[in-house]
Amino acid sequence: MITYYSPTHLQHDPNQLSQPAGASPAYSSEVPARAEIIRSALETNRLSAIIAPPDRGCEPLRAVHTHALLDLLEHGYDDLTALHRNAAARPLAAIPETYAVRTGDAPRSTSLWAKLGWHCYDTSAPLLAGSWDAIYWSAQCAVAAAAHVYDQGGVAYALCRPPGHHASADLYGGFCYVNNTALAAQWLAAQRMRVAVVDVDYHHGNGTQEIFYLRNDVLTLSLHVDPDVDYPYYWGYADETGQGYGAGYNVNLPLPKHTDEVDYLAALRQAVDRVRDYAPDVLIVAVGFDTYIDDPVGGFRLTTVTYPRIAEQLASLHKPTVIVQEGGYARHALAANALAFLAPFA
Repeated sequence: MITYYSPTHLQHDPNQLSQPAGASPAYSSEVPARAEIIRSALETNRLSAIIAPPDRGCEPLRAVHTHALLDLLEHGYDDLTALHRNAAARPLAAIPETYAVRTGDAPRSTSLWAKLGWHCYDTSAPLLAGSWDAIYWSAQCAVAAAAHVYDQGGVAYALCRPPGHHASADLYGGFCYVNNTALAAQWLAAQRMRVAVVDVDYHHGNGTQEIFYLRNDVLTLSLHVDPDVDYPYYWGYADETGQGYGAGYNVNLPLPKHTDEVDYLAALRQAVDRVRDYAPDVLIVAVGFDTYIDDPVGGFRLTTVTYPRIAEQLASLHKPTVIVQEGGYARHALAANALAFLAPFA
């Protein structure tokens, strides 16, 4: 197993922001320590070689996301700084002041605030001075892992931060800016590979679902908490099965809050059976360790011993596999959970 990682993620640090009044504890959970804990654990245990991804440019991002979204992510903070050029200090972050109700066409206004409110759907994804570099190289990690598996088979792990599975073609939120999992899937699909994505994060991969909802060349499956009771609320129901050519190629397995290992693994067997029937050329696993019992953003009751059992079920498909890092915020247990999950693949 090889791991792709970029230290540029350290430039995106929401910890520098004050938590808004009324914000949930999740607000300040997506921090640089997450990736550093996993990287350090991999190095200490010599579980995987860790290398920097090559720069494949913006084309892989443009294949998934709109120009308007990518332009905002790249230039939004600088545009905000330009608006405040006469201020005593630079602004800390670009965060929408108004959120659009998406019932019509994109805003005609060229205002930065209109763009932010149109493309961002919650307060958890600020644009900071170093955010774009972190976003860009996180994406390159995912594409590099996809290319590695395409060229050599086996398993490649993209240690991505920021995460991505809540980002759709032209929306960002939920700590996510571009959809790393979708970038890997799209890159492989463009090579005429038949792709299956299994998302085992606590939260529904709503962005991944949206990107592939009309397609039958990428099967998307997500095991997640019931959106009736937790984020992202508006997506992730069992009756969302795809449309058009994609009808039947999106599978949601929403689970009750406080789901334990027995019920989780039973649902995972359903997902694995569906993947086996689909017979993909390559498997992509979007892994989140926020399914852990003590995760501050989660609500399931999985323990560290569950993660190798999840990995073993997925590895039993015997497919070249790309693993993309999504959530996981219980920092005291993150190293143990990541090593437990990755070891069966390694």
